Amino acid sequence: MKANELREKTAQELDQIILDRTDALMNYRMQSATGVVDNVRGAREARKDIARIKTIQTERERAQAGAGEAK
Repeated sequence: MKANELREKTAQELDQIILDRTDALMNYRMQSATGVVDNVRGAREARKDIARIKTIQTERERAQAGAGEAK
């Protein structure tokens, strides 16, 4: 997913996407352990998506903290 698409989503939607991507990452690891990998780049994409979402969540938290201090 692109960062612009993720920024349009709510906090609950981002949390759900993190759960989904974490599950996908675990499934990839299980497939890798058994030797049956469907998508070789799946783990990398899942990790990057999780990192993007966490970055956006941190940006939102800092923006709220900054708005609170400005008042």
